[in-house]
Amino acid sequence: MPDAVAETLAERAPAKVNLTLRVLGRRADGYHRLESLVVFADLGDELTLAPGGDAWLDVEGPFAAQCGAAEGNLVTRAAAALAACAGALKQGRFRLTKRIPVAAGLGGGSSDAAAALRLLARANGMAIDDRRLAQAAATVGADVPVCLDPRARIMRGVGEELSEPLNLPPLQALLVNPGVPLSTAEVFARFDRSQASAREHGAVPPGHDEFFGWLAEQGNDLTRAATACAPVVGDLLGVLAKLSGCRIARMSGSGATCFALFENADEAAAAMKKLTASHADWWVRAVTLR
Repeated sequence: MPDAVAETLAERAPAKVNLTLRVLGRRADGYHRLESLVVFADLGDELTLAPGGDAWLDVEGPFAAQCGAAEGNLVTRAAAALAACAGALKQGRFRLTKRIPVAAGLGGGSSDAAAALRLLARANGMAIDDRRLAQAAATVGADVPVCLDPRARIMRGVGEELSEPLNLPPLQALLVNPGVPLSTAEVFARFDRSQASAREHGAVPPGHDEFFGWLAEQGNDLTRAATACAPVVGDLLGVLAKLSGCRIARMSGSGATCFALFENADEAAAAMKKLTASHADWWVRAVTLR
């Protein structure tokens, strides 16, 4: 009797949004010490795994062309990293549907890598809290550990220090990318150390009004550097701040994607309609952040 065909497994790879980002100094190894409140959108890439055979990756979707060669993709690198940590693994054929813009400050590649690790864990009977998954995630990239279990957290260090999940109110937001890729390395190269934060931002208040008040006092220390690399970031932030109902407009990560927060989903949807009509070349999505 022939072997049963292995079930194709699927995972979402949600977009990561940095609601805050503080640069707290530079470490002896050259990396910057960061602190960031990270949340995840109900929008992202999709990754499937058909277990069996050698590891392989196919990429499709609106941003597939920007992903580069499969050999260098973070999905492929995550599979190799887990194999190095765990030994012989059941691999298989990955199929990535790329819906998140590339080099956009939304952690798309990192979220894809984390989804690959979750899929391989399922295919090989590994628990999600298996230390080898965390070890592989840290090997692949600084943002992969926080994407491994995508829930709101404070991320510190270079991404290796994660708080317990935070119970934040759902946030209605608009994500906007002006179509300009930004290299994280390029942005950090333009970063002026005098713009670094002097202290950590402290505890996050749980209440809705208290949280919005606290968040309004925070910022993204990389905004000036990103704007120097791509002036359209500053233009975009100005446009978002003027949208009806916008409470906070800020850049995510190292850019160029920015976000606007609204009180409710109707305001976010109306803002998306207006912005899509006036800037047809921008990527604009209304999302819920958690």
